[in-house]
Amino acid sequence: MLNRIDLRGGARDPRRLLPRAQLDVSVAVERIRPLVEAVREHGYPAIREASERFDGVSPERLRVPVETIRAAEDELDPQVRAALLESITRARKVHADQRRTDHTTTVVPGGTVTERWVPVDRVGLYVPGGLAMYPSTVVMNVVPAQAAGVRSLVVVSPPQKDNDGLPDRRVLAACALLGVDEVYAVGGAQAVAMLAYGAGADPAGDERCEPVDMITGPGNIWVTAAKRLLRGVVGIDAEAGPTEIAILADDTADPAHVAADLISQAEHDPLAASVLVTPSTALADAVDAELARQAPAAKHAERIGTALRGEQSGVVLVDDLEAGLRVVDAYAAEHLEIQTENAREWALRVRNAGAVFVGAWSPVSLGDYCAGSNHVLPTGGCARHSSGLSVQSFLRGVHLVEYTQEALRDVAPHVVTLATVEDLPAHGQAVSVRFPEGGAS
Repeated sequence: MLNRIDLRGGARDPRRLLPRAQLDVSVAVERIRPLVEAVREHGYPAIREASERFDGVSPERLRVPVETIRAAEDELDPQVRAALLESITRARKVHADQRRTDHTTTVVPGGTVTERWVPVDRVGLYVPGGLAMYPSTVVMNVVPAQAAGVRSLVVVSPPQKDNDGLPDRRVLAACALLGVDEVYAVGGAQAVAMLAYGAGADPAGDERCEPVDMITGPGNIWVTAAKRLLRGVVGIDAEAGPTEIAILADDTADPAHVAADLISQAEHDPLAASVLVTPSTALADAVDAELARQAPAAKHAERIGTALRGEQSGVVLVDDLEAGLRVVDAYAAEHLEIQTENAREWALRVRNAGAVFVGAWSPVSLGDYCAGSNHVLPTGGCARHSSGLSVQSFLRGVHLVEYTQEALRDVAPHVVTLATVEDLPAHGQAVSVRFPEGGAS
């Protein structure tokens, strides 16, 4: 079922093997620019018009009443509630250890630099609501923001026609479980624009969504385009592309496990990428047989089949695991599974991946929900230079520079010299003026 690329005995560039599904975000940016500008200029009327056009709802109010959020929690299925609470508990445990502490460095006697970690003040969290509903995304965005100490959190999620124009009730329930009570039934580019510029949340203007400092969370191409357009107006976590999984496996891997894991990501989107890298032709054949058995029986078989047959998915045959490691490092997958003998040893050598899942009993699905790790991860090869969402995403390092008179006097000649070299004499004068007796020259 999967495309095959044979790298054995060759020297082809692994980054050119499997083209990722391309979303022309630059074109989408121009498509949504008028909508974003309309939200900036007109607020609620522009948002309502966009909701009518794209979501088929005509909201009287954008903000979800607090009592509605609480009611969603009360009505939550007990098993779903228990699962969400377990996900929250584990995520909080992991993210609590990511919080950085302030540190002071004594550069010289009387001269110190303190690095303070200051949380972003207000954050907007986007929760998708298209092909699937994602209460887990609420957990993955809110928990690190809360651990960082973000003062104000607001969630936006598309209105659902089958829920009276409100976001999915499980999304609302997850917000309630996490103590988030500012939620808006807005999706798409208009939601990103509302977060960036602020907007009245009802016709009377009695409610207003205040602008945020940063926007996080995945979304479709229109959400991604709005994030690109508004980067700089607000902070942006990343531009999320179609999801992807790569699996580095040898003969010790169970073909049924490998196939199920490839299918699990293909389930997200017809553009999702599912890639197996292996030195074993026997495993590749067995995985193909398992895909042929498992994929047609899946609930979203058509979507899965499209993704698995796409040029972005395939099997890469390599000479050995060393060659396989080079391939997965070049590919830099959002999710990388290592299903080999001595899996941890190979995992520790990986340099480029959003997250690495080690061994037969650590599937990506575990990380999506209940591993304690974060599932908001870099896609499209961005794992070569970027990290997934974490507490650090919501923190800013601020330096406090404190020098005494004597500490400044000692270094003043060097400051003056460098200012002179760069032809910025006023910089040097700003130091020299403090020492009229000539101690700065």
